[in-house]
This record gives sequence, structure tokens and C-alpha cells, in this order.
Amino acid sequence: MKYPVSFEKLVESLTRLPGIGTKSAERMAYQIIDMDMKDIQEFASSLIDSKTKIHHCKICGQITENEFCDVCLDESRDDSIICVVQTPKDAFALERAKEYKGKYHILHGVISVTNGTGPSDINISTLIERISKGNIKEIIIATNPNIEGETTAHYIAKVLEKYDVIVTRLAYGLPVGGNLDYTDEFTLLKAIEGRKKI
Repeated sequence: MKYPVSFEKLVESLTRLPGIGTKSAERMAYQIIDMDMKDIQEFASSLIDSKTKIHHCKICGQITENEFCDVCLDESRDDSIICVVQTPKDAFALERAKEYKGKYHILHGVISVTNGTGPSDINISTLIERISKGNIKEIIIATNPNIEGETTAHYIAKVLEKYDVIVTRLAYGLPVGGNLDYTDEFTLLKAIEGRKKI
């Protein structure tokens, strides 16, 4: 027995989402067809709105419904510090800590040989434009601590050598409440390298 064509199309659409295989998509599709029409219309409307209303901030690249994001418009934040992150969700994660008071720059990816992504494929040129205006004192590179994140961080640091800015990298280390015997070698290495006096 075959699924109805519209059901198959729904499953196929859901599998385009990252991490969603056919079985998960089928379970979601069954949930969706059991929703009442009002919920379906709201769901469909939110999908369309996310594509038509959300775009990237003209300054930092964060997602926003306005020309500029809330952080870029916030005059109480420190304009002289920019934290460079891979994705919009990374900036939101840092915001949850409620400690960082500077601005952001979203790369929208990383340099990756395996994915065929080079420096021109990510948002580095606008970072250089921001630095060229002269009021930036520090760039904090907060890419992920993996091969692609490290490659991207080193590339950005190299490009910024000719500018009068301090380039720093987020510290690595052991997670709070973690155990040494469950920690991978890379994290242990970075924790040893980043040790500080107490």
C-alpha cells in the first residue's frame, strides 16, 4: 500500500530539515495531519513569515525583522568590541549568559575543505569593513572548537594582523561538573594550554 501523494510530499519536505530522516519525518507528518485546521494555518503562516519577514541585519548579519538587529541598535552596548560567531544561534547562546556587552558579527558558516567552503563564502568582508571604520579595539573569535572553527579563527586572525585591533579567542576548558576521565584529548589539551594562576 502506498501513502497518498500529498503525505509523501510532506514527508519529503520534512526530510530537508537537518537531522530529520524518513522515519522521523513520517512521525511528524502523522502529527501534522492530526492537528486541527487552525493550528495548521498558524504553522503554515509562521513558515511563510519566517521566509518573508526575517532577513539579516545590515551591520552584523544577525537575523531580524527590521533593517538592523536589537543588539546593533542598543547604544548601551560597547561598540569597540565585536564577537565573531558562526551562526545567529551562537550569538543567542552567548546572550543567554548575560555577561557579554559588546556587539556581534555573524559569519554564516566556516571555512571547510570537506564542504567546499572558502573564505569568500562566509561573511568576512563586512567584518573588515567594520574594522576599517576605526573604532573597533577588540575582535573576539568565538567559532566552534573543531577543525573548521579553528581554521576559520586562524584565517581571520591572519587577515586582521594588519589592523590595529586586539584579536582574542574564547577560552576552552573542562565543563563545570565534568570528569577528567570522560573528557576528550582535545579539550584536555586546550584546558592545559589555557590554565591560569589561582
